[in-house]
Parts: sequence; structure tokens; C-alpha cells
Amino acid sequence: MRSVADELRYQDREAVMRLSASDRVALALSLGERDADAFGRAHELPHDEAVRAIERQRQAGRRPSACMRAIIG
Repeated sequence: MRSVADELRYQDREAVMRLSASDRVALALSLGERDADAFGRAHELPHDEAVRAIERQRQAGRRPSACMRAIIG
């Protein structure tokens, strides 16, 4: 038996799969902008600062690649 959440997830997935590739990219970018705006409002930051804060969080704790270490020195 499928739950209501499962059915909604299925319907959303089907709707997205009917979109063209360029429409899916546009949807992804608009969702990212929406989430950055929500993050900024929650933390009382302007949009550009919210995006920078998200990027810093994404990079925190990541190991630099050997390639980048060789380039940087």
C-alpha cells in the first residue's frame, strides 16, 4: 500500500520527467534560487551573502584534490 507522500512523490517525478532537458535545468536553477532566498530570510542575509554562506558550508570539511594541491603549491 502506497502512502499519500509516496503518491505525491511519484506524481512529481512523472511531471518532471515529461519536461524537456532545458526545462528541467531551468526548474533546478529556480528551485536553487528559491532555497537561497529562504535561507537568506531565515538568517537575515541578503541573497548574495546567503549564496556565499551556502557555498562555504558546502566546501567545509572537503579534502582538496591532489590535482588542486599540485596547482596551488
